[in-house]
Amino acid sequence: MRTVTSLPYEVREDDCVWIPMSDGARLSARIWRPVSADDQPVPAILEFIPYRRRDLTAQRDSVHHPYLAGHGYAAVRVDLRGSGDSDGILADEYLEQELADGEEVLAWLAEQPWCDGNTGMMGISWGGFNALQIAARRPPGLGAVATLSSSDDRYADDVHYMGGCLLSDNLSWASTMFAYNSCPPDPAVVGERWREMWLDRLEHNEPWLIEWLRHQRRDDYWRHASVCEDYRAVGCPVLAVSGWADGYSNSVFRLLAELDVPRQGLIGPWSHRYPHLGEPGPAIGFLQELVRWWDHWLKGEDNGVLDEPMLRIWMQESVRPSTAYEERPGRWIGEPSWPSPHVDAQRLTLLPHRISADGAAEPERELSVESPLSVGQFAGKWCSYNAPPDLPYDQREEDGGSLVFDSEPLRERHEILGAPVAELELAADRECAMVAVRLSDVAPDGRATRVSYGLLNLAHRHGHDRPEPLVPGERYRVRVPLNGVAQAFPAGHRIRLAISTSYWPLAWPPPEPVRLSVFAGSSTLELPVRPPRQDEPVPTPFGEPEGAPPITTTRVRPGDGRWTVSRDLVDYHSALEVVKDLGVVRFEDIGLDVHRNAYEKYEWVRDDFGSVRGSVDWTMRFARGDWDVETTTSTTLTCTPTEFHVHARLDGYEGGQRVVSRNWDTRIPRDHV
Repeated sequence: MRTVTSLPYEVREDDCVWIPMSDGARLSARIWRPVSADDQPVPAILEFIPYRRRDLTAQRDSVHHPYLAGHGYAAVRVDLRGSGDSDGILADEYLEQELADGEEVLAWLAEQPWCDGNTGMMGISWGGFNALQIAARRPPGLGAVATLSSSDDRYADDVHYMGGCLLSDNLSWASTMFAYNSCPPDPAVVGERWREMWLDRLEHNEPWLIEWLRHQRRDDYWRHASVCEDYRAVGCPVLAVSGWADGYSNSVFRLLAELDVPRQGLIGPWSHRYPHLGEPGPAIGFLQELVRWWDHWLKGEDNGVLDEPMLRIWMQESVRPSTAYEERPGRWIGEPSWPSPHVDAQRLTLLPHRISADGAAEPERELSVESPLSVGQFAGKWCSYNAPPDLPYDQREEDGGSLVFDSEPLRERHEILGAPVAELELAADRECAMVAVRLSDVAPDGRATRVSYGLLNLAHRHGHDRPEPLVPGERYRVRVPLNGVAQAFPAGHRIRLAISTSYWPLAWPPPEPVRLSVFAGSSTLELPVRPPRQDEPVPTPFGEPEGAPPITTTRVRPGDGRWTVSRDLVDYHSALEVVKDLGVVRFEDIGLDVHRNAYEKYEWVRDDFGSVRGSVDWTMRFARGDWDVETTTSTTLTCTPTEFHVHARLDGYEGGQRVVSRNWDTRIPRDHV
């Protein structure tokens, strides 16, 4: 990324700005704005997240907020209530309190003498969620939002559940927030009350996993703040952005198709990161794109931003399977609208172990599979957080425990854009079952690279709000949408569809092993084919990634990162262990040392579905001079055929002495999961 030291506007930075709420609470903010804004007010752009503006996001914030300020905006970074140095308790994601606070912050910004009354919201992940959610509340003055790596559907397309199946990311993300919510405010900002605030947070910090497991179906808990409940509520322009290695690309397609406001979509090859920091590459000059977006909607400039295609996408070329990529080869393409007039559904028939495109009828044949629990250990994460190696590995080892259907070697290049769909005629021998469907690009040498996948809890076949047990042996017809993708399959390669009855540890398995019958001849695969066109217009090229100079940090102790798959052939114990040790980093401007370390373990024995176990341990430490605070959290999830069991622990240390210790031991009935 190119560091830009000369910007159109001279920038001033105000740290430790307090924004008052109507109930007396104060939220902590950092504001970058043009020096000239005192005399010539500018629009304000808000990023509203819980990840500690003074340290944990400080380096990233220093790259893009001063850049936006240097182009004529007040860039505002606010810690949510209960996080960082802000007052209060953070009790869950996207609660009414959070969204109401966001509206108050926007109103406060609009009233400042350096703001011209126009505001926008932006953010990735949490900040992308609440930007979209607050846009649906239509606060006065909110002129546009940029939502990155977020979802319009909190149940069906978020970190918690996929196709009605419980994701292991539900455990790991709940554990992350369990750790983050235990962190203290900075005494250099809040003064002597830091300890009272910290102990209050520790006393009220609950493992969110418990609440999330109490809502295993789509109910009012998940409907709250899900924009898909009423797309018409969104009243301002929306820029929706994600990446193919991210977990949130599907929402870009839905937002473009359903919103009734000016909108644009952008999907690159990236993981869960801003595109100017995007990996796998190529990264793009996204901050320049943001400036164009805000210039048009908040300043009224006619700069051609609406002349771009509604959807710009990175069409990915074939690659060898790998758990990490520096770059994904491909090209940028554009679509004038979504759904696209250039995409046609191609329906292929699943015949015994092959995919047929000729439409020839064959007698129906029953094929069956009962997958071992090991299918899924090379699946990577539901969402790649650019913490390699978290992408899926060669699928041949997964395909051995699956039903596999291969096409003939392709005679010509095929490109797809959108969501493939497997329509399966099937039966199961248990009341509760899941199906995992994977689409792979198989090279002539047999290497299989996963292109997309989808999950379906078969109890949710009629909808996520009304699960019904299966009748063992009864036939059903179900549609399993796979994640949307843009992918090219070269001539000579094969397209593979693989079906399994488990996908652990990406998703929690059903209560007991399931034997699934799939009826070949009656089941199909639908591919969204986008034939290349000779006259295809090329989107305007993106600029090179650039940003403001990052703040200075020092690596006091290096970190460590490992993914290890193991299997003991004596007792048949298997495990996936993930180490994410970020070492110790010193933030030189505030003299603070920060240590973060996470350890995840997902394990099982043989094909004993009752032995499945996930655990996540976190350590967070903050130190400056004599001030030294550390918290450790641990969350373990196990199950029986009828219950989930959560055990959690929280310990807080001050100066090496434990001052708080809390434990949770909770059982939650399984609800058709």
